Amino acid sequence: MKRRLLVIKQVEDEGPGLIERVFVANGWDVQIVELIRGESLPLDFDHVGAVVILGGPMNVYEEEAYKFLRQEEQYIRRALIEEIPLLGICLGAQLLAKTCGARVKKAVRKEIGWFSVKKTTEGKIDALLGKNPEYLQVFQWHEDTFDIPEGAVLLATGDDCRNQAFRVGQNAYGLQFHIEVTEAMIKSWIQSDHGILRKTILRDTKIVKKRYKKEADRIISNFVGIAETSLKLRNVIELFTDEPKEAKRKVPVARGKRKRPVPP
Repeated sequence: MKRRLLVIKQVEDEGPGLIERVFVANGWDVQIVELIRGESLPLDFDHVGAVVILGGPMNVYEEEAYKFLRQEEQYIRRALIEEIPLLGICLGAQLLAKTCGARVKKAVRKEIGWFSVKKTTEGKIDALLGKNPEYLQVFQWHEDTFDIPEGAVLLATGDDCRNQAFRVGQNAYGLQFHIEVTEAMIKSWIQSDHGILRKTILRDTKIVKKRYKKEADRIISNFVGIAETSLKLRNVIELFTDEPKEAKRKVPVARGKRKRPVPP
């Protein structure tokens, strides 16, 4: 198995940002599939060590307008079955929740800008959010929210939208908030707004950017660790399920004095 991160990109201006930087710094290759351009997802996970599903302005229930949303759900389902480490961000988290049978709906109010989310008791000891403070500084840009899937674990909560992070199984995660955005990405997202929202976000970005980057880098690094642990296990399993050709060769039979079998 290769140390390759597959990034599923929904729209042009929502790229992997900090996620790509951290994975590359840890020796991983990053493959980006741009669904909005008609690119297809791989048929299998043979060369994929982990998957990240990014956000987008569409909603999970707009399958008629965005046909690739159904393709993503099928891909998520297969990743869960094969226990491929998966991280869904914003729309990606909503797709993960929907795939697992949870409801995705309009939030009481939109969350746009900088917010704090609080780790739950489970979140404090979780492999993804661990080693970070109880309150995380995160960037939000969404109008929908999701229920927590049955059997999943709630990892972080917010004041306006309660469900902010969850885990399905051992290594599939959904984050309603963004941990990948850079200052340049934020400026790009708000360039069409010239009112109070733009001024507030730019001001707050300058205040929190150092703390945010430190916490975001730690979360991403934790996901790298989760992915590398999974990859090691998959490589071990592969050794036992796909017997090397050398091991299939006949061992010559020793004549005369009985000897111990020659190891393959």
